[in-house]
Amino acid sequence: MTISRSLLAALAVAMLALPGIATAQQTKTDTTKDAPKVKTPALDFSGWVFGNYQMETDDAAKAANGGSSPNKFDLERVYLTFKMPAGDRASIRVTTDIKQGQSASGAYQGWFVRLKYAYLQYDYVRPTANGFSAAARVGMLHTVIIDHEEGFWPRWVSKTSTDRLGFFSSADLGVATQLTLPNKLGEIYGTITNGSGYEAPEANRFKDFALRLSLTPLGTTSGYFKSLTISPWGYFGQNASTFVTDPTNPISSGLAKNRYGVFAGIKDRRATLGAEWAEKKDDSDAGSPSSLDQVVTSTTGKLYDAFAVLRPLEWGQQTKVPSLGILARYDHFTPDNTSSGYQEFLVGGVFWDITPKTSFSVDYQKTTPKNGMTGTPTELWYLHWQVLF
Repeated sequence: MTISRSLLAALAVAMLALPGIATAQQTKTDTTKDAPKVKTPALDFSGWVFGNYQMETDDAAKAANGGSSPNKFDLERVYLTFKMPAGDRASIRVTTDIKQGQSASGAYQGWFVRLKYAYLQYDYVRPTANGFSAAARVGMLHTVIIDHEEGFWPRWVSKTSTDRLGFFSSADLGVATQLTLPNKLGEIYGTITNGSGYEAPEANRFKDFALRLSLTPLGTTSGYFKSLTISPWGYFGQNASTFVTDPTNPISSGLAKNRYGVFAGIKDRRATLGAEWAEKKDDSDAGSPSSLDQVVTSTTGKLYDAFAVLRPLEWGQQTKVPSLGILARYDHFTPDNTSSGYQEFLVGGVFWDITPKTSFSVDYQKTTPKNGMTGTPTELWYLHWQVLF
C-alpha cells in the first residue's frame, strides 16, 4: 500500500511538472526563433565560353594534308568566375580556365581544368566622394597590360599582341595593388610576381616587378573621347643563368627579362580603337659548363600594332536592329632589332551581336615572316563565336 501511494505521488508530481517543462521548451524555441540570423554572403557567378570553326588555307597546311585544307571545330576556352565577400573590406575571386589538352604528338585528350585567377582582395581605401579607392591582392592575379588591353580588343577573336608573342603570361602568382585615381583620371596597377606565369611553377629565386599607369584625361567630359585611355607600362624581371650552379665559374646574377611599352585606346561601342608600341629585352647565355667561354648576349624585339572594332549601324541615332560590325588589326613584330627580318599579323572580318551577350564573327587571319625572317606563313579562315552568362 505504501508503494502504491509513493508511485501515485511520483506520477502526480510528474504530471504537474510537464506544463512547466513544455513552457520552458517553448520559451527556448521562441528565443532561438527570434535570434538574429547570420546572412550568407552573396555569390557572384559568371561565365565566358568561346570557340570557332577554322580552315587552314596556306600552302604548307594543304601540302601536309594531301592538297586539301585541314579544318576543325574547336572549343577554345570556358572561363567560370566565382566572386564572394570574405568579411569586411575583403573579397575573393576564382576563375577556372577549361582548356583543350593535347599529348606531345598532338593527339586529342579532351579538356582539363586549371586556375586562371584565384586571389584575395582587401580594399584598404574604400571609395571616397571623389572616386579614389585602393585595393591589394594576393594569389594568382592579372599581369599589367594583357587583361587591360582585352577590354578594348575582342579576346574571343584572337589574343592581344603581347600575349600572342609571349611577352609574358596574362596571369601569375604574386601580390598586386590597384589605385583608382580621383575624378575619373584613371588607375595605377602594380604587381610583384614569380615571373613563370600561371601555367608553370616558380623555377628560380628572382621575382618580376611591373607597373601600369592608365590615364583618362577626358573622363569627366561627355562625348566620344571620354574613354580615351593612355597607358604606359613596364615589366622588369630576371631569369636564372644556365651556369648558376657551375662549380668553376658560376653566374649567380640574373639574366634580364624586361618589357615596356605604351598602349592608347578609345573604348566606345560605335568605334573602339587601339594602338601600341612595345619592346622586349632578353638576355641569354651560352658556352660550356666548368669553362671560361661563357657568353651573355642581349636581344631586343620591337612591336607595333593597331586595331579597330567598328559598328557603323550605331553611328548617329540608336538602332534596334542586331548590331553588325567590322574589325581589323595589324601587328608588326621585329624579334631582333639588329636584323631586318620581321613578322606581320593581319586580322580582318565582320561580326554580329545577335544578343547583348552572344556574338559571331567571320574573320581571316594571316601570319607572314618577311625580309629573311625564318618561319612558315599561315593563313586561316574562322567562324568565331562567344557567349557570356
